[in-house]
Amino acid sequence: MIRPEFDDIFMELAVNLAKRSHCIKRHVGAVLAKDTRIISIGYNGPPSGTHNCDVEWPDTGCPRDSKGGCSLAIHAEQNAILYAVKNKTSVDGATLYITLSPCLACSRIIYSMGIKKVIYLNSYAEFKGIASDEGVDFLQKFGVTVDRYQGTLSNVTHMI
Repeated sequence: MIRPEFDDIFMELAVNLAKRSHCIKRHVGAVLAKDTRIISIGYNGPPSGTHNCDVEWPDTGCPRDSKGGCSLAIHAEQNAILYAVKNKTSVDGATLYITLSPCLACSRIIYSMGIKKVIYLNSYAEFKGIASDEGVDFLQKFGVTVDRYQGTLSNVTHMI
């Protein structure tokens, strides 16, 4: 039997968590791990207790804010970090596995919380049609290790 690498296990979990998202535009999942242990998980969507976009606005998604972004969405990495902190779990020194590279705003949070490594599957810049992954650039500039996932996802039934 071949033993999978932890990077593969955590990224597969992030991909599968993305399937829980209620977002109309994009499904994103995140796993926070430390010392080969999962400390928190998250996926993008509205705050608990508010509207689920795919239920409330199934054709268009949630209303847009003044910059054209989702007015309700909390990003997957934000959800993972918030849940950990809410439950008094330190994320300092953790590794974040995420299915979409972090945006600039999330990267500021990642850096501020002391997360030391980010592994992402897909590029936010490629998804948004912009020149570079500003969030990745920010994190690298300030010493956070950022790698694009290069492993094999063998236990994922459908990529989002």
